[in-house]
Amino acid sequence: MNKYYCPYCNPKYQFPLENYGKLVCGLCGEDLIKKPIIQIKQLIALLLVFSFSFPLIFIIFSSIINTGKDQKEDFAYENLFISNHKKLLPPA
Repeated sequence: MNKYYCPYCNPKYQFPLENYGKLVCGLCGEDLIKKPIIQIKQLIALLLVFSFSFPLIFIIFSSIINTGKDQKEDFAYENLFISNHKKLLPPA
């Protein structure tokens, strides 16, 4: 019965009655309206949550996939580069 609601009454005090095959509010007698499965507000909220959380999740997964092999090679390359061209560097 949570799929139907009365737009005029407080949801705490609503109880459905059937009148000529239609569901009506037990308090005011107004026809009950069917709730949509996913409302626009829920859809927008889900979109915002995914848009803000996706970059963080992407960064975490990309850092897990790159397990540091590239970093070790880059550092080794730079150390090799510095040792080969040490005479070109200014004295520290």
